[in-house]
Amino acid sequence: MADIPSTGHVGETGARRFAMTGDDVGARSAAFVVFAKEEVRAGRRVVALYPAWQSTDARKAVDFARAALRTDHIAGISVDLSPLALSLIADQLAYLSPYLPPGMVAALSAELPKHLLAGAWLRTVSGLSTLPTSLRQHMGSYAPAVSFLAYCAPSARVGRLRPSDAVSVPFRPVQPVQLLYSTPDPSITRVFDENLPQAIQPVATRTLPVQPLGSTYWGTHKYVEFVALSAHPQALAYAAGALRATECAWCGEPVTASPCPFCRGVGGEAPTAAHHTGTSTRATHPSQAAPAPASRNGASAPKGPLPPRDVPSGAQAPVVPSPHPGTPGSPLPPANPTPRRPPNLQGNPGPQAPRPSQVGPAWQTSTSPWSAPPHRSGPNPPIGPGAPPGAPRTDRPPEPAHGQRPSAPPNPSEGATDPDGAPHTESPRTYSR
Repeated sequence: MADIPSTGHVGETGARRFAMTGDDVGARSAAFVVFAKEEVRAGRRVVALYPAWQSTDARKAVDFARAALRTDHIAGISVDLSPLALSLIADQLAYLSPYLPPGMVAALSAELPKHLLAGAWLRTVSGLSTLPTSLRQHMGSYAPAVSFLAYCAPSARVGRLRPSDAVSVPFRPVQPVQLLYSTPDPSITRVFDENLPQAIQPVATRTLPVQPLGSTYWGTHKYVEFVALSAHPQALAYAAGALRATECAWCGEPVTASPCPFCRGVGGEAPTAAHHTGTSTRATHPSQAAPAPASRNGASAPKGPLPPRDVPSGAQAPVVPSPHPGTPGSPLPPANPTPRRPPNLQGNPGPQAPRPSQVGPAWQTSTSPWSAPPHRSGPNPPIGPGAPPGAPRTDRPPEPAHGQRPSAPPNPSEGATDPDGAPHTESPRTYSR
């Protein structure tokens, strides 16, 4: 989907071209929409390639065709390659499309450039914006005897080429190698002819017509664009066999990347509106755990029941009270509280508050110093000194006489008193969760 003519290297098989020319977006997209409508109604899927450095009109045309036809059988693939390399990749994909599913064809658009050596010889890099360059390289463009070798595949890099330096290519395709090149000015190919063919050692060299968008990509008219590829009969089969595809959980198409190029679903998710508009927003996957809720004091609340602390043998486990729900800084109660052992009930714990009809777990008890200990089954000890032996324990303290004020509760810090009058220290309370 750009003004990139075919190289003719694959033969009569070639990808359908759309130059994307017209006065407005509708005129530039009309031919592609008509083509996509015919292919989708015939039961086929469309893989549309467009250059990443000139993608605005092509992306709008793909989105318009998907919306107009209400289908996800159209995939727009952005490829960051030079015009000559992109033209060759498009023809190779068209050659493989009858033998591979559409998802594999879309995945090969990123795999095939890894098996090529594509780039250009440049006299200057002052106007080059599609590849990473440094300030030193820009300043070197003004030296009279310096030129550059820029590569866009299999990786993007730019290097200086001096007359005394030997050319070392970063990648050499599988032998035998064919070399394709084109230039808008045949009189400047001397440096290219003296260096690059000796480093690649191709079995055949072919000159192609200049690409209309070559100067746009390379930022200059003084360039020689080239592509070195393997002429081995199994080269394309080897590239296709290097893919490890998985079936899309939403549309069932074999894919190698996420999101899916057709339905734009991520993993097992349904495609959202953000996927259809081309944005990078993704919905939260159901398998991702939600963050733990924060407590009132800013700390994260426990995700489940807390295990009881280790208690030495023969010792009573202390009760772990929780603050009143209205108290600031109180943690949230656990979902499934762990049963706690009752405190030491020896001695008189002081006046007891009325107990509810049903006693809940330990974290539901009041934290007031006047609250009663949790209820336990079995015989109860006497409620205080002077009680007859075997007297049952009452659930509420005796009512004070008329006009008499109730006695003040004991100080918790002083401890309780046993029936013999000896002070007894209560087990320490723990406020950790």
